[in-house]
Amino acid sequence: MDINKLDKELARTFESTAKERRVLCRQARDLVDSGLDERDRGHALTVDELITHLSDAPEEHSLTERWNWWMGALDIAYGGYQQFTIHHLSDEPELNR
Repeated sequence: MDINKLDKELARTFESTAKERRVLCRQARDLVDSGLDERDRGHALTVDELITHLSDAPEEHSLTERWNWWMGALDIAYGGYQQFTIHHLSDEPELNR
């Protein structure tokens, strides 16, 4: 997955901060690198597909909430996705998970 393209599409599509996008991109990269999503769903996650999934979340959700909403749906369907939820946003990048 092209993380730079993802960041640009997130900024274009959703009201969000650079911090939110940076953390979400990191989690998306970790998800793709794990191979879990591809194994469970049968194909690699693309930027366009991710934007579509995030767009399906309730409109009033923030970008982080949209991501966690989607991770929750995947966790219910397949299990093992809670590790990719975003729990904390900090000004210190190494603390963002």
